[in-house]
Amino acid sequence: MARITVRLPQSLKTAAEDFAEKDGVSLNQFIALALAEKVGTMGAADFFAKRAEGADAERAVRFLEARPGVPG
Repeated sequence: MARITVRLPQSLKTAAEDFAEKDGVSLNQFIALALAEKVGTMGAADFFAKRAEGADAERAVRFLEARPGVPG
């Protein structure tokens, strides 16, 4: 485990403490989960941006329209 020091505005710390209490977790655990969510979201966005490079939107639409049961 790594240890870091983070400076937060008091209002943000208070809000995080309130949410942590509502979730029944420690402030440390709440912050770790919030950071994990942010990192995961950014990682997913990067993944899909890379997958979209060189994509052919018209071809994708034709493919979807050719599928049975898909309104077109």
